[in-house]
Formats: sequence, C-alpha cells, structure tokens
Amino acid sequence: MNKKKMIRLTALVGVAMATGVVAEANQAHAATTTTTETTNQTTNASVESTQAAVDAAQSTFDTAQTSVGSAQANVTSASNNVTSASAALSSAITNKEAATPENIASATSAVSAQAVVVSSTSQAVSEQAGVVSAAASVQASAQAEATSASASLSSSSANVASATSALSAAEAALTSDQSTAANNLSAAESAASSASAAVSSDPAAVDNAQAAVASAQAIVHAVAEVQSSDVINMSVAYITALKNYLANPSSANAAALQEVAKGADYVKELQQKFKSDASLDVVVDPSDPTVQEALSVYAVNLINHLRNQYGLTTAFGASANANVAAIDFVKKYYDDEDWNIFGTTGSDGKGHNKNGLDAYADQLNTSIAEDAGSGLTTWVNGKATMATTTLHNLLYAVYSDIATMLFDDGGTNNWSHAQSIFEDGTILGTDGFNNVYLGVAFDKYGYAHYELYNATEGNHLGNNAYSLDVQTAAQASLEAAQATLATAKAKLAELEETVANLTNADQLLAAAQDAYEQAVANLTTATGNLGAAQVDLTKAESQLALAEDTAEQAKVRAAIAAQVDQQLNGSTANDRQSAGQDATSLKTNGRALTATVATASAAKQKQGANQGRLPQTGNDDQEASTMALVGLGMLGMATGLYGYKKKKLTK
Repeated sequence: MNKKKMIRLTALVGVAMATGVVAEANQAHAATTTTTETTNQTTNASVESTQAAVDAAQSTFDTAQTSVGSAQANVTSASNNVTSASAALSSAITNKEAATPENIASATSAVSAQAVVVSSTSQAVSEQAGVVSAAASVQASAQAEATSASASLSSSSANVASATSALSAAEAALTSDQSTAANNLSAAESAASSASAAVSSDPAAVDNAQAAVASAQAIVHAVAEVQSSDVINMSVAYITALKNYLANPSSANAAALQEVAKGADYVKELQQKFKSDASLDVVVDPSDPTVQEALSVYAVNLINHLRNQYGLTTAFGASANANVAAIDFVKKYYDDEDWNIFGTTGSDGKGHNKNGLDAYADQLNTSIAEDAGSGLTTWVNGKATMATTTLHNLLYAVYSDIATMLFDDGGTNNWSHAQSIFEDGTILGTDGFNNVYLGVAFDKYGYAHYELYNATEGNHLGNNAYSLDVQTAAQASLEAAQATLATAKAKLAELEETVANLTNADQLLAAAQDAYEQAVANLTTATGNLGAAQVDLTKAESQLALAEDTAEQAKVRAAIAAQVDQQLNGSTANDRQSAGQDATSLKTNGRALTATVATASAAKQKQGANQGRLPQTGNDDQEASTMALVGLGMLGMATGLYGYKKKKLTK
C-alpha cells in the first residue's frame, strides 16, 4: 500500500468522528454571519465555561485535601489522647490497689513529717538571711578605723623621718664650716635635742597607732563572730498572736500572745545561746566610735532580721550621725539631769524623759522614739549592779534587751517595745517614721537607750551610714539553706500528691476510666471523619479530572471550528454554499469528505490564503489538506476518549 492510499485510509477512519465538528462549524456560519467573530465568540464561550468548571472542581479538590489533612491531624491527636488516657488509667488503677488505710495513714504521716522539715529549713533560711547582713557592715566600718589608724602610723613615721633629716642637716653644717657651726652650735644642739625628743616620742605614737589598729580589728572579728550565731527567731504562732493583739489589744488576745511568747523563760533560753568568746573579754568605752558603731550595727541587724520574719520589706538603718545624736541626747537628758530611768530596784525609776524627747525632737526637727533596756545593769537582792563594760557584756546587753522586748513585754508595757520594732511608718501611734535610723547609747547608770530617728535631708541623721549589705561567707550558708528549702518543699509536694492520690483513689479511677472511654470515642469519631474526608477527596479528584478533560475537548473543538471557519472564509460565496452542501453529504457518504475538503482547499488557494494549511505529505495538496482536518478531528476525539484515563488520580 502506497503512502497516498494510506493517507486516504487514515482519513476515512476519522470521517465519522470529524463529521459532527465540521457540520457544526458550517451550521454556525450559515446561522450567523460570514465573519469569524461569531464563531470565535461561540467557541470562546464554551472554553470559558469549561474552564470555570475546572476552577470550581480545583477549588473543591483543594478543600477536600485540606479536610483530609485536618481529619488526619485530629486522628493523630485523638490517638495520642487515648495513649495518655490509658497511662492515666493504669496509674489510677495502681493507686486504687495501693489505697489501703495503712498506706494512707503512712503517707499522711510522711507529709506531716516533711512539713516539719520544710518549716525548720524555712527558719534556717530566715536565720541565714539575717546573718548575711550582719558582720559585713561591722567589718567595713572597722576596716575604716584600721585605715585611719594606719594613716596615723604613716604620719608618725613621717615625723621621725623629718626629725632625722633635721639632725643630719645640722651635723653636715658643723662639718663644712667650723666657724659657722660654732655660731650655730647652740641652735644645732637645740635642733638635735628636739629631733631626739621627736625620735624618742614617735615610737610611742607608732605603738599607739598599731594598738588602735589591732583593737579595731579585734572588735571587727569579735562582733562578726557573735553576729553570725546570735540570731533571734520567732514562731509563726507568736507572729500571728502579736499581729492579732496589735490589731485588737483585748484581754483574750493579750493572754494568747503571752502564751506563745513564753515570757522570761524563753528569754533565758535565748540568753544561754549567746556566743561566748575570749576575744570579747576586753574592756572598751561604750562611747568610742568604733564600739558604738559595732553596737548599733549589731542591734540593727538583729532587728531587721526580725522585721523580715514579720513580713516587712522596709529596714532600719544605722549611721555615725545617728549614734552621735544618741550619745548627745542621753548625756544631756539622762546623765546631766541625773535621770535614772529604772531606779535602784528596777521599779522606782523615772521612766522615759518625755520632756527631753520632745525638746530634742524639736531641736533636730524630726520624730524620735525611744526604747530602753536594763543594759549592763542587773538587780541582786533589790539592788542595782552594773557589769564591767567589756565588749562581751555590751553585745550581750543589746541581745538580751531585744529578746526581752519581744517575748517578755506584757503587763504594763502592753507590748509597746515589740510594737515599736515592727511598726512601719508609724511608731507607737506617732506618724513620721518613714526612714528610721537607730542610735545606741549607754547612760551612766548602765542602762541602754535605743533612739529611733526619722532621718531626712534636713537633719542629716542618715549621713555617714554604716553598710548593712556587704556579702560575706554566713551568704553561702544562706544559698545552701535556700537550696535545702527548695528540695524540702518539692519532697513535701510529692508526698502531698501521694496522699491525695491514695485518699481519692476511687474518684481518680472513675475519672481516668471516663477520660479513657471518651478518648477512645473521640478517636473513633476522628477516624470516621477521616474516612469521609478521603471519600470526598476521591470524588473531588474525579470531578477535577473530568472537568479538565471537558475543558481540553472544548479547546480542541474550538480549534477545529476556527480552522474550518478560516477555510470557509477563504472561499467564494458559492464555494461556501457548495462546501456546506458537501459537508451535509458527509453524514451519508464518508468518502465525500476528501472531495469536500479538497474543494475548500482549492478555493482557499485561489484566494491566496495558503497560510491556513497544515504541513503536507507528498505532492497531493488535496489529500494533504484532508489529512490536516481529519487529523484535527481525530485529535479531538482521541482526547475525549482517552483523556480521562490520562488524568485519572494524577493529583
């Protein structure tokens, strides 16, 4: 079979398929106008319509994909919830099995024991917190004294050097000029005598300076040692009772406070804990700046530690100016006026010098409050006896006074001393105590005075403040105590959880069972939703493929119609009429397709419109044109027949 016959045979095979397309194109021309505009509008509308269907199918497909993804995530989440609920159920079953009365009692006992541990470690943390702010400030101030003493030593050494230099100059003058030296001999001898005197006196000054340094360092060391161990702690019951009493000083609240305070017995117990050290057994002058600084810092650190336990965030301060004011006030209004605050028996004294307090407050233009303690004085057989002013006795006096003010202040005192320690902005009903600085002084009778001043910029009582915040080692102990407390609290929480689990085993088991069953139900629902979403996705995928095939067919049909329209537009009116008639005959005689197309092609050649023809095979123009149109027709039909298989499940 030659090539021409093969072409004809191929064309005849596609006749039936192309007949409808060509006929539709011819009918479109016959029904509308002779221009291509109408054909293009019709075919383009078909293409746009099918493309819209594709877009809609694509949107449906995307939505179905999103639904599947969401459903899958829900299944995964529900599955995880089932796993968690299963573990919780197993734990609840275990707790139920262990929830015997004996185990519950044992766990409850463990919680109580651990609560005691937490309480004691909390107390240790509070104690260490007070220690942190204690001796460090004393160390700083004493170091300043040591520096001052060292400066005095340097000055004395300079005097020695100056005197020695003067003596050397005199001797040199005597050697170089005898006559001049003779005239100046008496002066040189006088200078030498003065120099020798200076030399002989300076060693004593050096010794004194060195002694001052040693004394200051000894005080620093001794007070630091005492401060690190002398911590006063208050029980929660005492703090609660004191707050209740201060809020409502009824007889019932007073009795309750006295009960938990334990009075003189607890004070004695605390006094026995005071640290005794041989380094403290040195006689000192209570009015010496170094000693007075040590006493005020020691007292303020004790008080601030107590205020912290009480729940206050503001702290008292200590300064050199406040100490000077305290000494001046006590000398003027107690020593000079022979004002014995406690008397010879402890009950026949004059009490506080209120007129003196008012006058001194006016003098300083500030608010002043005063606490007083027995200090160095004790009463033996009704007679006052004053202890020696050793550093030990002074520190012990401050410690004992503060302990007494806290725990043995009932009766006529009405706990006023304890109230003054814990006031914030007000002291004993008097306002104006927003920046309290404490000064400590001992009167000539051995009694201790604790003057509480409100420091302002105008009265300068806060100037030359002593540092209370220097970090020391007793800080490492605080951090260790805090870590221990955290561990104890964690253990307590664990034990409490155990008790709760055992006590509520039935309820926890029922809740865990319900949660597990609900999780399983949720998983079943989520799995069903996933299956439904997957079905919707499959449907959407099929609809998308079908819409895409329809769109492809519309495009091919439009192309065929356009090609036929071009062929028809290129012929004469008669040719078009003939082509229409011959196109009609294609329905009954498929072989006429070759002649019809050839006629259209020949007419187009006569009009010089060869650009619309497709590539030819051989030299037969008629058969080549036939193949071009038949090929397009076959392409369109083939796409319609096989496009679905090509597109199926490709997304």
